[in-house]
Amino acid sequence: MKLLRILFPTLGAFVGGLVLGTYRADATPENHNPYQSVNQLGRVLVQVENHYVDPVERDKLVEGAIKGMVENLDPHSAYLPPEEWRQFQNDTEGKFGGVGLEVDGRGDKLIVIAPIEGSPAQRAGIKSGDQIVAVDGEDVLGQPLDKVVKRMRGGAGTKVKITMLREVKGAKSKEREAREAKELKEEAADAGAAGDAAPPERTGQTLTFELTREVIHVSAVLHKLLDGNVGYLRIKQFQERTHAELLAATSKMRAESKSGGLAGVLLDVRSNPGGLVDEATEIADEFLATGGIYSMRHRGQIIEDLKARPGGAFVDLPVVVLVNEWSASASELLVGALQDNKRATVVGASTFGKGSVQSILPLPSGAGLKLTTARYYTPSGHAIQADGIHPDVVLEPGTRAPSESPKVIRERDLPGHLSAEGPQGGSAPRDGGASVRLDAGVDEVAGTIARDIPLDPSTSHDVVLRVGYQMLRSQMSAKAPLAK
Repeated sequence: MKLLRILFPTLGAFVGGLVLGTYRADATPENHNPYQSVNQLGRVLVQVENHYVDPVERDKLVEGAIKGMVENLDPHSAYLPPEEWRQFQNDTEGKFGGVGLEVDGRGDKLIVIAPIEGSPAQRAGIKSGDQIVAVDGEDVLGQPLDKVVKRMRGGAGTKVKITMLREVKGAKSKEREAREAKELKEEAADAGAAGDAAPPERTGQTLTFELTREVIHVSAVLHKLLDGNVGYLRIKQFQERTHAELLAATSKMRAESKSGGLAGVLLDVRSNPGGLVDEATEIADEFLATGGIYSMRHRGQIIEDLKARPGGAFVDLPVVVLVNEWSASASELLVGALQDNKRATVVGASTFGKGSVQSILPLPSGAGLKLTTARYYTPSGHAIQADGIHPDVVLEPGTRAPSESPKVIRERDLPGHLSAEGPQGGSAPRDGGASVRLDAGVDEVAGTIARDIPLDPSTSHDVVLRVGYQMLRSQMSAKAPLAK
């Protein structure tokens, strides 16, 4: 809101200029006339309406032109029509109409990670590992994840049929055999023949669930008390009440602890895409007694420089933060604040590098505008944009052959991304950094982030989790008072 208060006077001056320009149109040079390009748009609109092969709707044409204008600015600015605007608001509130499934796309399959507790999906008996094969009778094989999720969502009280494939004993090996046979066939055939190959055989038990959608409240924080009174906190995204959820989770772990407190915090923001900056800021403040959290700049001018307040739930505890290449935006802001203030050791892969600010502006007719208006900087002046946060301990799959490594896409790889700024911008680690590079190995990094981690992660196959936990326990031992 502070940013919006700064921008609105500028916007008002711009609108005023338009009015003045209209009144004095005869005195305005043609190349300075702001309506010249709009006139061209009008001419194109008339030509399309009069001559396109099929009749067109003017509202759709104009809406498409607006979307194209905004999306051409950078990858994160967007015009949101009414339906998308409502969905965006629901996502930031952490609630939506649906059946309550966490779903992941794995190859051409859509796999249930877990049903949300208390949701229609859980009550119906849908289980982790079930594969979604159809929604309302339509096959979803190979469809984009977001498209399938959108079809499963809807107004509370409406119904949807979801068909699942549940693996049964022995089915996994048969499925693998079918997949391998298909791959061999494709390798032996030419490109055209391969395109005509039949889809792999589906094995297992087919189950159809007719579910009634409800308003689903999604928790943004997962927690678990680990051995040694280590509080594990995984923040999935920053939405409304994420800060309150984190404090509630901390209270539960402290109550569960036999000593009545925590000895350290393992903060996991891997694959956290960001979200509400205010929530990330409040959480950063819980770890900091003094120092900066971030600064924000608009067209080279600092418009906000936020500092930590005294106190906080974790100011006296050792902290290790886990990151990966999909930790982005507000999660990078949080990690940068802890790293620059030397309040945490950062473990994992260099983060995504989205350091831009999007202001959310409601528009008439229920639409909205998400517009990039500033860049974020860490307390030391490091521009996150197109650079990211560089871990203190870098874990990479060094033994994996280049041909086997999936290409990692970061902010700097996106077409039209904002450039990095500042003396520490760019893709190289910051000067003076003492990062340690460890070879994570092939098998250990292949797994995904575990939903249910072991009480003692020192034996986990999740190498980032294991190393982070071991480093935290070492820091806790160094901080513990000597026995007398």
